[in-house]
Amino acid sequence: MTATREVAPARADDPASVAATARRLLTELPGPRSRDLEAERRRQVTDAFGITMPVFIDHALNALLVDVDGNHLIDFASGIAVTSVGAANPRVARRAAAQLERFTHTCFMVTEYASFVDVCRWLNEHTPGDFEKRTALFTTGAEAVENAVKIARAATRRPNILVFDDAYHGRTQLTMAMTAKENPYRLNFGPLPGSVFRGPTAPAHATPDGPGEALTQVEALLAEHGQETFAAMVIEPIQGEGGFIVHAPGFLTGLREIATRHGIVLVIDEIQTGMGRTGKLFASEHEGIAGDITLTAKALGAGLPLSAATGRAELMNAVHTGGLGGTYAGNPVACEAALAVFEILGEGTLLENAGRIEAAVRRRLEPLVALEGVADVRGRGAMMAIEFRDGSGPRGDLAAAAAKAANAHGVITLTCGTNGNVIRLLPPLGIEADVLDEGLAVLEASIRSVLS
Repeated sequence: MTATREVAPARADDPASVAATARRLLTELPGPRSRDLEAERRRQVTDAFGITMPVFIDHALNALLVDVDGNHLIDFASGIAVTSVGAANPRVARRAAAQLERFTHTCFMVTEYASFVDVCRWLNEHTPGDFEKRTALFTTGAEAVENAVKIARAATRRPNILVFDDAYHGRTQLTMAMTAKENPYRLNFGPLPGSVFRGPTAPAHATPDGPGEALTQVEALLAEHGQETFAAMVIEPIQGEGGFIVHAPGFLTGLREIATRHGIVLVIDEIQTGMGRTGKLFASEHEGIAGDITLTAKALGAGLPLSAATGRAELMNAVHTGGLGGTYAGNPVACEAALAVFEILGEGTLLENAGRIEAAVRRRLEPLVALEGVADVRGRGAMMAIEFRDGSGPRGDLAAAAAKAANAHGVITLTCGTNGNVIRLLPPLGIEADVLDEGLAVLEASIRSVLS
């Protein structure tokens, strides 16, 4: 694909001047048809739904999203890490379409179907941990988190849950209590459930001396409230919404040891990090640890709603019959999509691509750390981020301005971080090298233009 307009020679600080190959901008963004649809959206949809880019998508071409005005946009969001195999993967589409022709739904708690069992089998075999496992399928990531808490409480007969600074676990009442960020996730929605306590983390970029102090504080918090009262500790192996925070080496290992010693169920929330996003099937593999329960969602169903809790058989079977479930849990169309995802990941190419994506991001963006206002480039695989901070503190304004500039020039980017001062990059794992490079060039130019 080539651009349909003449492009001036590229300037380092001007995203508009980056020569387009994959991008095709026929209109300003949003274009006229998207603007008309957005006006109708405002008349019909609650304002409580936020939007990163008010463009309406017509179809997808791997790492490109084509809007209703014909603009080709480079996708660095993947639906917030959902469409890791691409937003229009033909293998996913074929399996889902075939299932749609057979039947759309029966409810697995009423009559069963083999694809549900097949998804559970794959997860039992591939999630970290050399022990017998069982899996329960649900619909959303928050649902998986809540059910993990239910399972841990049923198995231990304990009430309390330990979560961590900068955590994100969902938008339901319980998962809001577990999530750290106030606005927009918790604001005005209280009172929130109790029995949730928050411990410190040890970010690799901010704790050069290692995780010792944070682990000591975790032990102290447990002791203060009674180690014997904690059913579970729940943590993301890389904290997503909190700012793509990679834990200092040894922190997750230390939590594993603490949980084991006190009989606490360690729940690893791989909802954003799993399914190959970091270059391994699960990000916890980088640390060589296994959760007692591992949670997956997002990329699991390639855009169809599906989530899972996979854990030690004795934990998963501790819940009474009928205690877990859901009307749409493990919908057969979503299960077929997941089976296609497993096939694609099994070929190994996408896992290798994640390492290539990380190398390209670091090569392009790490030099920007020398600029005033850029503090860090971090992440693993195709889960990368750039943080904006200066002597005055977090610079959410710079992150927002740079992301807005990139979006306006056809590269879809997202911000995150407890202070909103991080741009996160979540391209599809199969993004072509030239498309990735072009998108990064636009992002770099957007950042330079904001800092100049």
